Amino acid sequence: MTDIARHHTGQRMSQIVTHNGTVYLAGQVGNPGESVADQTRTCLEKVEKLLAEAGSDATRILQCVIWLADMTDFAEMNGVWDAWVPEGHAPARACGEAKLATPEYKVELIVIAAQG
Repeated sequence: MTDIARHHTGQRMSQIVTHNGTVYLAGQVGNPGESVADQTRTCLEKVEKLLAEAGSDATRILQCVIWLADMTDFAEMNGVWDAWVPEGHAPARACGEAKLATPEYKVELIVIAAQG
């Protein structure tokens, strides 16, 4: 049986869970009050850092689920995403609208990746 490893674990969640060569990240959000583009950049920076810690990187992302507080921000978020995602390594992706934890959050990314 493969072990489950949890990192940056609190009462409510772990920021990283690894199991059987797969990395699961908690939802990553930007800084309240920032634009959608800036929050997306912050989310992606956090994703990069957590993936590196787990022995992975952006080229190994299997799936990303993106929640936007307002779908009218879709193009703005995609402008940042498209510039960031490594060419030839676009993951399976979904994007939808949802009420996020607080009204100040405009975007949240949930990532699953393979370990290197």
